[in-house]
Amino acid sequence: MTAAADVLDDLDHPVDAEIAACLDLAAPRSFFLFAGAGSGKTRSLVKALDHVRQLHGETLRFRGQRVGVITFTNAACDEINRRLEFDRTIEVSTIHSFAWTLIGGLNHDIREWLRTNLAAEIAELEALEAKGRSGTKASAERISKIASKSKRLANLNTVRRFIYSPTGDNRGRDALNHSEVIKISATFLQNKSTMQSILVGRYPILLIDESQDTNKLLIDALFAVQSSHRERFALGLLGDMMQRIYSDGKEGLGQDLPSDWATPRKRLNHRCPKRVIKLINKIRKVVDGQEQIPRTDSAEGWVRLFILPGDTVDKPAAERAVAQRMEQLTTDEGWRKTDTYKSLTLEHRMAAKRMGFLEMFVALHEVESFRTGLLDGSLPFVRFFAEQILPLVNAQRRNDRFAVARIVRTSSPLLSGDKLRTTEDQPMQLRHAREAIDGLMSLWQAGVEPTFGDVLRNVASSGLFAVPDALRPNADRDASLDGVEDVDGQEVDRQTKKAVAIDEFLAAPFFQIDPYAAYVSGKAHFDTHQGVKGLEFPRVMVIMDDDEARGFLFSYAKLFGGKQAGDTSVESTRRLFYVTCSRAERSLALVAYSTQPDLVRQFVLREQWFEPDEVVVGIPN
Repeated sequence: MTAAADVLDDLDHPVDAEIAACLDLAAPRSFFLFAGAGSGKTRSLVKALDHVRQLHGETLRFRGQRVGVITFTNAACDEINRRLEFDRTIEVSTIHSFAWTLIGGLNHDIREWLRTNLAAEIAELEALEAKGRSGTKASAERISKIASKSKRLANLNTVRRFIYSPTGDNRGRDALNHSEVIKISATFLQNKSTMQSILVGRYPILLIDESQDTNKLLIDALFAVQSSHRERFALGLLGDMMQRIYSDGKEGLGQDLPSDWATPRKRLNHRCPKRVIKLINKIRKVVDGQEQIPRTDSAEGWVRLFILPGDTVDKPAAERAVAQRMEQLTTDEGWRKTDTYKSLTLEHRMAAKRMGFLEMFVALHEVESFRTGLLDGSLPFVRFFAEQILPLVNAQRRNDRFAVARIVRTSSPLLSGDKLRTTEDQPMQLRHAREAIDGLMSLWQAGVEPTFGDVLRNVASSGLFAVPDALRPNADRDASLDGVEDVDGQEVDRQTKKAVAIDEFLAAPFFQIDPYAAYVSGKAHFDTHQGVKGLEFPRVMVIMDDDEARGFLFSYAKLFGGKQAGDTSVESTRRLFYVTCSRAERSLALVAYSTQPDLVRQFVLREQWFEPDEVVVGIPN
C-alpha cells in the first residue's frame, strides 16, 4: 500500500464510515457533510449509496421504497446513475424533478393553491396599477399581467390535470412553471402531514448534493419533515457554504443544526496541487477556519498573481502575455493555446463583454428573479430565442433543409400534429410555414442586423412559433406606447423593473444569442464560477477587473485591499475567488487589473497569500 493510499484511508475512510452508520434504516441519523473543493464529495456520495444498496437493498425493494438523491444538474444525475449501474433502489433527480414527483397528480390541492396565489398576485398588481400612472409601458405591462392571471384564475376549474416538465418551458393553461412547483411542494411539505408521510414512506433516506445552493424553501420544508419523523427518516446534506453561488440557497446552512445530527468533515483535497491548496486555505481562513490537506502524491504546482494596469487598452493581448509567461515558468505547452487552458471570471459581465452579448446580458441581469435562469440558461423567454429561433436561422443559413423541416415540425404551431390533422389543405399549410420562414430570414436582408424585438414581432405575426407568456405583452403591445415613459423620480416597482428589462433585452441585437448560448453551455473559452461548478481544469487563468465587470455584488479590489471594505461584496467575492482558484489541477494564473497595484501587492503579501516572487506587477514582456 502506498503512502498516498495510507493518507486516503486515514483521513477519508472514517468519514465514509460515519456516513454509512447514519444510513441505517433501523436507526437513521441525519447529517451535514462538509466537503470543500476537490474533496471527492461525489465519491463519498456514491460510496454511501453503494453501502445502502448492499446492506438494505433487499429491504427497500420489499417495502417498495427508494433512497432519494437530489443533485444540481441533469449531468450530475447521469453521472451518479452511471456509477451506481442504474440501480432502481436509488432515485437520482434534480430539485425540480424531485418536487414534481411529490405533487404530480394532486390536482385538487394544486388548483386550490393556485387559486389563492393567483388572487393574491392579482390584488398586488391592481394595487400597483391604482398607484401608478396610466398610459405608460409599466401600466400596459401590469394590465396585461392582470388580464393573463385573471384568465388563468377563471379557467382553473376547467383544468382536469396539471402538467409540468423540469426541462421544458411549460406553456398552456394546464402547465405549472418551475417556481410554482418548488413553492407548492415546499408549502405542502410544511403544512400537510399526509405529504410528509408520503415523502418518508417513499424515501426513508434523502440525500441532497450541493445543498448550499438548493432552494431555501424546500430545504426549510425538509428540515420540518426531518424534525417530525427523525426516528424513521434520514436527511443527508452534502456541501460547502464557501462554494455557495446562487442567492436562493439557505443562509447559514450547516450552522445551529439539531444536536442529534452528525457533522462529518472531509479534509483531503484530491484535485489541486499543494501550492493551490495553500492559497485557498488562506482565502477561506477568516471565514470558517476550515483547512484542507493535499494528498501525499500531489504535485507542488504553480501560482502567480499578475497585477496589470487598470487602464490597459488591449486586455486580451495582456492576458495572452500572461499565458506566455506561465508557459515559460511551468514549461507546460498547454498554456500556449486558449483552448487548452480555461479563463474564469468572477463576474459574468466581463465574459459577456468579451464574447459579445453584453447588451442582452446587462438588461436581464439587473432583475433578481431573472438572474439565476439567465446564468444557467433556463430563463424561458431567452431559451425561446436560443433553442427555437437560433437553430432555425442557422439551419436556414446552411441551407440544411432536413434540419429546417425537423425544427419546424417539432416546434412550430403551423405544422403541429393537431394543425395538420384538422386542416383541409395541408399543402397550403406547408406554404404558410415556408412563407413564415422566408419572412423571418428577410430580417437579415441587405446586411441589416435585427433586434430580438424585430424577431419576436415577426414570428408572432406569422405564427411561426408560440410566443412565451413573458413576451406576449411586447408582441401584442401598441407600438405607440414605446415612447411613453414613467414619471421621473417615482419608485420603480417589481413589475415595472421586469418590463423595462425585457424592453431593453428586446432592443439588443439578435446575433448576441449565439455567443450567449455557447457561454451558458460551457463551450466557450471564458467561463465563471457558476459555469464550472464541480469541474476541474489542468490550467486556470482567473481574470479580475471591477471596472469591466461593474458588478454591485462583487468587488475583488475590496477583497484585495485596494479599496476600503465594509459591505457584503467582500465575502461574496471571497467565495467566488475560492471557487475559481480551486478548479486548478496543475497551475493557476491570477490576473488583477488595478489602479492601485502597490496597495494590492502589499495586501496579498501582508496576508501571506503569495510569496514576493509570485507577484508580478505590470504586463509581462
